[in-house]
Amino acid sequence: MILRSTLLAGATFLAMTSFAEAAETLNIYAWADSISPELIEKFEKETGIKINTDSYTSNEDALTKLQAGASGYDLVMPSQHFVKIMVDEGLLEDIDAKDMPAFKQVDDKWKHQWWDEENDYSIPFAYGTTSFTVNRDVYKGPVDSWKVFFEPPEELQGKIADSSSGDETISEAQLYLGVPFCTEDKAEMKKVRDLLLAQKPYVAVYSTDNIGNRIGGGEVGAHSWWDGNSLKIRMNDGANVEYAFPKEGVVGWMDSLVVPKGSKNVENAKKFINFMSEPENATVQYNFYAHSSPVEIIKEKAKYTPETAPELFPDVPVEFQKACSPEAQELVSKVWNEVMQ
Repeated sequence: MILRSTLLAGATFLAMTSFAEAAETLNIYAWADSISPELIEKFEKETGIKINTDSYTSNEDALTKLQAGASGYDLVMPSQHFVKIMVDEGLLEDIDAKDMPAFKQVDDKWKHQWWDEENDYSIPFAYGTTSFTVNRDVYKGPVDSWKVFFEPPEELQGKIADSSSGDETISEAQLYLGVPFCTEDKAEMKKVRDLLLAQKPYVAVYSTDNIGNRIGGGEVGAHSWWDGNSLKIRMNDGANVEYAFPKEGVVGWMDSLVVPKGSKNVENAKKFINFMSEPENATVQYNFYAHSSPVEIIKEKAKYTPETAPELFPDVPVEFQKACSPEAQELVSKVWNEVMQ
């Protein structure tokens, strides 16, 4: 699931722990730069609840923080397969999400999904895809296949940047090779490992930080990235970039709002979820975040359309990541560890 710029540094959050026990406080741990500052200010003004924000750049970081316990967070924004993991590990509060006003705003196709079938724990917040973005000043060739990224032509060799998250990188490689997500077949995962090891000499960096500057400035020619981030750097910064839609497909993700077990501000978290799901606010959030909204928005006020923002409207298969069995996850971890050696 990119640098999605940091809301507030972790140190800032820790400095605010003296406020964590306050009744009218909400401590949010979310993807970097994922929540509209305008809406944070509006919520605080309307409710009197003080929001403290901290950010992460990978689902693995969020999971690790919750597994450690006593995180102090009241609201987290994991992707679908990590919602499932967190539910199964007992890391989330049952907030009776299906009974919340926010649930009525969710598009029916996103209700009762496999990661939260009874809709007890989560409300969908944003969805999109992961592919790769190219800088057209560096590379002018086709971007219709993952082959460009994993078996790069000469002009991209040494100018590839990939995610530092094995969860994403391996999923991308699996799409290219036609290897099913969550496979327990060692021979299939060996193909993934061999592909990534063959690509490695051409990779300048594995990172989910500073992606916009890296690809927008032409430091690299191709970078694994998310749809909305690529869109914003093209539209807002005028970077000569293109988001690829490989014929093999792109990786799909759905981020949801969940409440960690032990939160001291559950009701405040639910108020914020309901607030963010109101059509007027959801539209402001959509226009800010530049990822698709699973809740109702006001279409007449929406900034992004298929004509202005093709990045958000894929015309290739979208395959959502899954919560794998322990055996399959062990293979993923093994492959990634070997690639990172």
